[in-house]
Amino acid sequence: MKRFTTVEDFILGFPEWSEELKKLRHIVLSTGLTEAIKWGAPAYLFQNKIVLGIGAFKSYVGLWFHQGGLLKDETNQLMNAQEGKTKALRQWRFDSAKDINEDLVSSYIYESIENFKLGKEIKPDKNKALKIPPELVKAFESDNHLKSKFNELSKSKQREYADHISDAKRLETKLKRLEKIIPMINSGIGLHDKYKNC
Repeated sequence: MKRFTTVEDFILGFPEWSEELKKLRHIVLSTGLTEAIKWGAPAYLFQNKIVLGIGAFKSYVGLWFHQGGLLKDETNQLMNAQEGKTKALRQWRFDSAKDINEDLVSSYIYESIENFKLGKEIKPDKNKALKIPPELVKAFESDNHLKSKFNELSKSKQREYADHISDAKRLETKLKRLEKIIPMINSGIGLHDKYKNC
């Protein structure tokens, strides 16, 4: 996926969705949130914390509410796009500009901002058992240095690597991912470290 450096570039990168993206951007900016680019996409912050982001895909555009699990969602607009993986993140998808109700979208954004002001937050479960995929176990059996470097990583970084391999559907993809992460583990780098200060 292409990473953009400005919101304008992001919108230009999805010409088929420019009307929808411009409309969503206008609504979000009217709420007073600060605009930034995080992970190559538009993000909107309150006191330096991400409240929501805008995404564009082949068949829809969407808003990602980072603490959307706390929203009342009385009109059932939100979905958990990563069922079983995230408790907090919720997505609202739009198929066209006419589907974007400015007042309704604004009400969800203002509720999100209010939740941030109140300090409400769904925190990830850090005590979840770490399950090492068989492909990584096999790599450890043939490389003690790799196993040692993996054990030096924080539990959250270990989980990122384990999940990255486990989430792949095909064995070929799992092995490609394993090949990619071995040098990162040996360097003591977390899978998502390069995005931490975006």
